[in-house]
Amino acid sequence: MKLKLQPIPWGRYVLMTLGLSFLAIAVLFPLLNIFYQAFASGIEAYLESVTTPEARHAIFLTVLITLIAVPINTAFGILAAWILARYSFPGKVMLLLILDLPLAISPTIVGLMFILLYSPTVGLFGSWLQAINIRVIFALPGMILTTLFVTIPFVVREVLPVLQSMGWEEEEAAQTLGANSWQTFWRVTFPTIRWALFYGVILCTSRAIGEFGAVSVVSGKLINETNTLTLHIEQVYAEYQTISAFACASLLAILALLTLVVQEFLRSLDVSRKDAAKITSFRR
Repeated sequence: MKLKLQPIPWGRYVLMTLGLSFLAIAVLFPLLNIFYQAFASGIEAYLESVTTPEARHAIFLTVLITLIAVPINTAFGILAAWILARYSFPGKVMLLLILDLPLAISPTIVGLMFILLYSPTVGLFGSWLQAINIRVIFALPGMILTTLFVTIPFVVREVLPVLQSMGWEEEEAAQTLGANSWQTFWRVTFPTIRWALFYGVILCTSRAIGEFGAVSVVSGKLINETNTLTLHIEQVYAEYQTISAFACASLLAILALLTLVVQEFLRSLDVSRKDAAKITSFRR
């Protein structure tokens, strides 16, 4: 009996090689280059670059804006997704289109929109804001508003499909058994949407931290006042401070990598808990 030789799957290997090569060129090599350039002059130069007063203020401002924008858009995203999934009302399609606008409009145009609304000189509401002594453009409120705008869709778009797929039978059953709205959400709805919610929060956080275009238009790029980390990187790189630019950029890269690691760890932990629960219920 002759053995039948299996043909070598050259096509599969070629596709895998092309895919890995593209990932290496587009993702891996630029990421490695950031850390190489950041530590090119040693650890002391790196630490000095990320601990200057300008860098520390930029990091603080970035974290502050993120801590304000992400919780607001998380709460809004859950509420908007729940309303869109559970109710039918006139203008529902229009609301979905409005929620997708930040993904379709250039961030620079977003910044210009806020200037035309809130600038004290040409803004539609500028004179009113100036009369009550509220400064939006070239100040923290404008940076927060633009960050809120560009990060609106992420939580909604991750949670909405999960709510639509789960239906409302379980929620109605919980309310029939006497659970109030808060108990229904925490005991029935949240366990179902938590991973979609967590992924949406990660995307929202990443966009808030890395936002450049809209914030650069409304901030004025004032050093030690309205310079976020991304704006600080642009400023020091334009001044030919390469080490400082790549050192601060490495902080963003490290944060992104840590976020992915935490996400995978929590996901694997949740899978382990589900497997343990299945084994326990089977034994019973």
